[in-house]
Amino acid sequence: MSEMRVVGVRVELPANQPILLLRETEGERYLPIWIGSVEATAIALEQQGVRPVRPLTHDLLKDVIGALGRQLEQVRITDLQEGTYYAELVFDGDVRVSARPSDSVALALRVGVPIHADESVLAEAGLIIPDEQEDEVEKFREFLDSISPEDFRGADT
Repeated sequence: MSEMRVVGVRVELPANQPILLLRETEGERYLPIWIGSVEATAIALEQQGVRPVRPLTHDLLKDVIGALGRQLEQVRITDLQEGTYYAELVFDGDVRVSARPSDSVALALRVGVPIHADESVLAEAGLIIPDEQEDEVEKFREFLDSISPEDFRGADT
């Protein structure tokens, strides 16, 4: 299990498909996850510190969790099957709820909890982006130029 940090959300052209890029905090692997535009917006707004006038869905979920007296402890990206990532929200008392990684990351950023990825997911889809001297934005652009969603499909597809 590796702790991950959010590098950012970008849009892959020409398909205009948002992609979330995570990186190991104590390693060199990146984990790309194609996500929906609503979730991409929610993640980007939180990273930029933008506070909407009314709460977005992830803000509401954060408030509901608090109102119910629960505590989100971590987010885990647990599996990758046929190009689809799976995650879970881990609450106090070891209560676990299945969730999409995009929603999980958006919530984790709002609550301030760690994001982890199982080793099996990183072994299958983690990438090392060469040339460590470049800044992360440039590495991300190069990364987008070199891959497509098909690169993350299972070996049997």
